[in-house]
Amino acid sequence: MPNIKSSKKSVKQDSKTTAANNVYTTRVKNSIKKVEKAIVNKDKDLANTELKNVISNIDKACSKGLIKKNTCDRQKARLNKKVKEMNN
Repeated sequence: MPNIKSSKKSVKQDSKTTAANNVYTTRVKNSIKKVEKAIVNKDKDLANTELKNVISNIDKACSKGLIKKNTCDRQKARLNKKVKEMNN
């Protein structure tokens, strides 16, 4: 445990921001899993609606700086490609 007052405060702040960040990263991971599950089950409607949610969640995480921009773009492109292949 830190002894300095400012260090104690930064530990509290770190725990709060970590908890907030975990919410966004968890949303991204869970929504990606939902889309992939819909693709495996060949449910086109569910896959398309979940894809919109995934893109929204990924963009929010990217804007907060939790995921790098190229990673966001790559994940969105791969999921979009899978859904389009399924629709054909």
